[in-house]
Amino acid sequence: MSSAITPDRSRSRNSQRVLTVLGLLLAGSVAAFGLAWVTPSKELAGLDPRIAAIMHKPYYPHAQWGLFQQNPATGEILQTRAADEFFVPGSVAKLFSVSGTWHTLGSDHRFVTPVHAVGKRRGTTLTGDLDLVAQGDLTLGGRTRADGTVAFTTIDHTYADDVPGATLTPQNPLAGIDQLAQQVRASGITKVDGDVIVDARLFRPDPELDPTPTPLIINDNLIDLLTTPGDGPGTPARLDWRPRVAPYTVSSTVRTVAAGKPTDITVKPSADGTRIKLSGTIAADSDPVLRVSDIRDPNTFGRTALIEALKRAGVEVTAKPVGPNPAGRLPRSYEGAPEVARFASPSYDEYARLILKVSHNLGANLGICLMAVSTGSSRCADGFPVLAKFLDSAKVDRKTVQLADGRGGNPNDRTTPRAVAQILTHWQSTPDATRFREALPTLGVDGSLAISCRNCPARGKVSAKTGTVAGGDLLNDRLSVGAETIAGYLETGKGHYDVFFAGVNGASAPDIKGVLAIGNDMADIAAYLQEGPSGAS
Repeated sequence: MSSAITPDRSRSRNSQRVLTVLGLLLAGSVAAFGLAWVTPSKELAGLDPRIAAIMHKPYYPHAQWGLFQQNPATGEILQTRAADEFFVPGSVAKLFSVSGTWHTLGSDHRFVTPVHAVGKRRGTTLTGDLDLVAQGDLTLGGRTRADGTVAFTTIDHTYADDVPGATLTPQNPLAGIDQLAQQVRASGITKVDGDVIVDARLFRPDPELDPTPTPLIINDNLIDLLTTPGDGPGTPARLDWRPRVAPYTVSSTVRTVAAGKPTDITVKPSADGTRIKLSGTIAADSDPVLRVSDIRDPNTFGRTALIEALKRAGVEVTAKPVGPNPAGRLPRSYEGAPEVARFASPSYDEYARLILKVSHNLGANLGICLMAVSTGSSRCADGFPVLAKFLDSAKVDRKTVQLADGRGGNPNDRTTPRAVAQILTHWQSTPDATRFREALPTLGVDGSLAISCRNCPARGKVSAKTGTVAGGDLLNDRLSVGAETIAGYLETGKGHYDVFFAGVNGASAPDIKGVLAIGNDMADIAAYLQEGPSGAS
């Protein structure tokens, strides 16, 4: 899933505006992108009748379908439709970017974020600064369970403004910051006569990657806003929000309305994002409704968060907690500046699991920047040559893949079904084959496939990445579904997995429920492929 957007709501987040534009371009400019549309009757010959019936649904009168299934052990191709034509991949593109990042960093790589004491220390007082050196840690402890795994929900909070049912993980989003502060105190420092500075020189944020990764990320650079119905119609709704860091303030005039009435909540942040107002209505019988608001300046936010955490840990900082991040004070190097705290992340394969299970857009784009950093570059675009070299080594026909981001949301992103099968086949011959396969959503079990096919014979036997690109078709008052895709592994025997891709470009739906129905169609196609002649069911 990349996202889905209702045609009558303005989006405050850049990532959603990009998808809206992409959806409109696909609806109105098919020829410009070189997509060859074919009639359903020509493409459906020889298919499982259940799959053919899906392709005949009213959502798809002008759509292009792609289908590919292959036995990677023998090379036998079991299904093929438009296997060498370009498709908009949506978040299936994450199979390429996550694979490249995984290969570059290694499955067991951990991001270690240090805090250095820069200055002179006498007893328990540091005269100087504490510098937190950001290392591109995607969660900084904000999702880490006690066993070291990374928590996620079926619909991630990063999708809260666009997909119904988004929920929060229970972990404290400031967990890593708190641990760093406690370690500073444990090092013997009780007073900092100076400042706290976030060193974000690891890489330069690139707005061409949307959402834009930053070296320091706390709570996905979002403020979570959870509204719960009040005691009855006419009463104020209840509001909770996190992470609570100065000078952020949140107020709400949301009112509870009668059961069955519309729930419609609007979020309006100030220009700098620090003052957030909620308004609208929530039905008395509604589940809690989650919305999010951007943290506009992650470095300033992180500086204040650490100063506040230090105070909670018993460390006084003389600098004011609210203020700009004084990056001009950073040293050229930390030679001679002792490390007084460090936070180690879970292993990268756990982050890959998060990115793939919930289709985490920020994490996928972050991988491009991290690949650049591996070469010594701070320019995120330099990650693409690293990815290209990896794809060549993985025997993926690179000319059949076009990527301008890591998440599959750029209007230029394209792939052929066969290229997707090639990257999936590559993993089967690696020591991390099982880890990678299990990092994908599992049909009827978890991730973006959790609610699909819960009682079908293929439940638990399909591991696959899903993708959605949708935007408003304002001309026809509906949604243009530029792409709905699914790709991964079909368990066709004990220890054996076919690779597959199924996707449609150019569908349409009346509303977001229709978009979700198209996603369910893709899940059903995957299930029918697994249940087919080569399957184990």
